[in-house]
Amino acid sequence: MGEPTGFMKYDRELPSRRLVPIRLRDWREVYEPFPEEALRTQASRCMDCGIPFCHTGCPLGNLIPEWNDLTYRGEAREASERLHATNNFPEFTGRLCPAPCETACVLGINEPAVTIKQVEVSIVDRAWAEGWITPQVPEVLTDRKIAVVGSGPAGLAAAQQLTRGGHQVTVYERADRIGGLLRYGIPEFKMEKQVLDRRLAQMEAEGTRFEVNANVGGNIPIEDLKRDYDAIVLAGGATAWRDLPIPGRECVGVYQAMEFLPPANRVQEGDLAGHPFSAEGKRVVIIGGGDTGADCLGTAHRHGAASVHQFEIMARPPADRPESNPWPTWPMIFRTSSAHEEGGERVFAVNTECFLADDSGNLRALRAHEVEQGFVDGRMTFDKVEGSDFELPCELVLLAMGFVGPEKNGLVEQLGVDLDQRGNVARDSDWATNVDGVFVCGDMGRGQSLIVWAIAEGRSCAASVDRWLTGETDLPSPLTPDAVQMTAR
Repeated sequence: MGEPTGFMKYDRELPSRRLVPIRLRDWREVYEPFPEEALRTQASRCMDCGIPFCHTGCPLGNLIPEWNDLTYRGEAREASERLHATNNFPEFTGRLCPAPCETACVLGINEPAVTIKQVEVSIVDRAWAEGWITPQVPEVLTDRKIAVVGSGPAGLAAAQQLTRGGHQVTVYERADRIGGLLRYGIPEFKMEKQVLDRRLAQMEAEGTRFEVNANVGGNIPIEDLKRDYDAIVLAGGATAWRDLPIPGRECVGVYQAMEFLPPANRVQEGDLAGHPFSAEGKRVVIIGGGDTGADCLGTAHRHGAASVHQFEIMARPPADRPESNPWPTWPMIFRTSSAHEEGGERVFAVNTECFLADDSGNLRALRAHEVEQGFVDGRMTFDKVEGSDFELPCELVLLAMGFVGPEKNGLVEQLGVDLDQRGNVARDSDWATNVDGVFVCGDMGRGQSLIVWAIAEGRSCAASVDRWLTGETDLPSPLTPDAVQMTAR
């Protein structure tokens, strides 16, 4: 490495977040620029560790020590080339991935890990600014046509790889803009949409076609795709949300997170003058403590909510790794996102019993109680703590409890693809479904997961489709057949 003792000389450092009172007045990304000198210093902390365990945390197989070293040496363009060798969209993962590579960093055994994610996003943003990222138009075209259904990170990765392999690729998106949850799920303060749009422009210049307002299995008949394309890639995500069927669920003011977040993004796109059920001036409760809940939290802050409580049924995680959760596994510890830093109260080990309405049917409060976690026959249970009942006034509740798999009606039913035991689209080690010529990647086959897994699956699926169409492939496949079978389980 460029500076073998860098990890001993320098502390971990990240860019500063803009001051809370300032950033709550706009929807821009929350981080300040990171100076080049500081970036190179952080890259120098990457150890010559012999076995880069960061690779075990990254399903894309990112060449992390290599581009850390190139960044330290000031060879920014070469660093960008190494970064793009394994990742189609490092500007997405550098902003949105929780960085399992960092929790697997060898330095992280007893010191704060290398700032891998910050180096990654800095490399790619510099590459865009310098004009180093240009369309990669295939030199040889085939006569094979492929339909990719879904334009989230898995679908876009598969489409870009297959286009670069010389095939004619069309991406179908049922919404009015390309991007899936990147477009209408991720708030602007986490990723401004210009970041997405510039990559889509590159893909169009390479030859990928995009069709919007195209609901395959709805206004786009399945038979048309079977007739017009040599292969179909399903990349529609795990968009069936988990509901909370308790008394009062029908109250006006109880919404799913994915009913709340898209209109907020549409306001920023200029489609709407205002949010149809804004959190402004309301007492808000978010049920669910994950990333989607944090997205709702940051959005409610920017709307000007009167107060926000975020409920989580699990107990508060510890501040440090417990012995049962050793390195290099993902640590189940207490984390504070930028949205949590902005305000609100986090309430752990609590379960909501019912919603209460006023005489007009509008939400006025919820009733809940504390719980204790237990296990019965190896299954987790949450037992009520007697005497812990409470009532919390609120006018807006957002359900952010995750997703249960792909939507079954329409596309999935009409295609006749098999489902696995978890309700996801079943696939073999070549990403193929039981229907000839139909493949699946991303959350639609894996279940709700991370963006880095979606891109890795999209790249690997593209290689299998290319091989199935032509008999061989030069497209890289970061996930082995064994890894595919593991995700199916």
